[in-house]
Amino acid sequence: MNALPACSPAYAPTTSARRLGRLAISALHGELACSPKPGLVTPFSSGSHHDMDAATFMRSLFALRGYYVATADAAPRSDDFEPLRRLGIDAERAMLSATGGINTHRGAIFSLGLLVAQAARLRAGSGTPATAEAVCASVADWRDDLLAGALDPASPGQRACARHAVRGVREQAADGFPLLRAIGIPTLRAALHDGLPANAARVQTLMQLVAATDDLNLLHRGGAEGLRFAQAQARAFLAEGGVRATDWETRMDILCRSFEARRLSPGGSADLLACSLFLLQQEQMESMGLLPRQEAP
Repeated sequence: MNALPACSPAYAPTTSARRLGRLAISALHGELACSPKPGLVTPFSSGSHHDMDAATFMRSLFALRGYYVATADAAPRSDDFEPLRRLGIDAERAMLSATGGINTHRGAIFSLGLLVAQAARLRAGSGTPATAEAVCASVADWRDDLLAGALDPASPGQRACARHAVRGVREQAADGFPLLRAIGIPTLRAALHDGLPANAARVQTLMQLVAATDDLNLLHRGGAEGLRFAQAQARAFLAEGGVRATDWETRMDILCRSFEARRLSPGGSADLLACSLFLLQQEQMESMGLLPRQEAP
C-alpha cells in the first residue's frame, strides 16, 4: 500500500515541490536510460542482475512518484528531521510492494530524497542560491540526525562497511556528499558544457564515479577484489579517452561483459549519477525562472 501524502486527494503541494519531485523522477529515469553501463540495468539489459529488469525499475519509479513531491513540500515546513525519515520509510515500503520485494531504489530514496529536501529548503525564503554544490553541502545541516540511530547490521551495505572498513552512504551524506561535489557534479557539468550528447555525458560521469567510489554494492558482490577490478577498469576506460574516444561504445560493451561475468554492479555509483542529474537539472530550472522561490511556512 502506498501511504505517501502526495497520493491523497486532499494533498496540495506547492508548485516548487511538484516541480522538484518531477525532476527527481526524471533524474532516475535518466540513470535507467543511460546505456551502455557496466553491470547495471538499462532498457536493453539486466546487467549483472537476474531478479530485475527495466520494467521492475519502472514499477518502482511509478510507486515513488509521490515521495519526492511530499519530501520537497515537507522539508521547508519544519526543522524536524523525523517527518522526512518517516516519508523515506513509507517510500521504501511502496517500492518493495511495487517490485515484489526487490530493492531497486533504496539508495536513491535516501540520497536523492535528502537532496530534494534541501533543494526545497534553500528556496524557502533564505535567498541562498540553490546551486548543485550548495544543495549538497547543506545536507550536512542534518549531520547529527543522519548519524544518530542504529542501522541494520545484517543489511548488505552495513556488512560491507564493517568487513572492509569503508564509510557508508549516511556518512557521505553527513559530510555533504563530497563525491558529488568533487566528481559527479563537475564531470557532468563539464561534459554537457563541451557539447557531449546527454547519454555520453552520463556514461562519462558514471565511469568517473565508479573509478573513485568505494561502492558498497561492488564490495557486497565482489569483495575488495571486485571493487579493485571495477575501479581499475573504469580508470583504464577514462585513460583511453572515455566517451571522447571514437570506439568508446565498443570498449564499453567489452567492459559490460567483464562486469557481468563477475556479477559486479556499481549500484552506489548509479545512485550518485542520478543525484548529479537532479542537482544540475534543478540548478538549470532555477536559472530559467522555472523553480520559483517561496516564503518559508
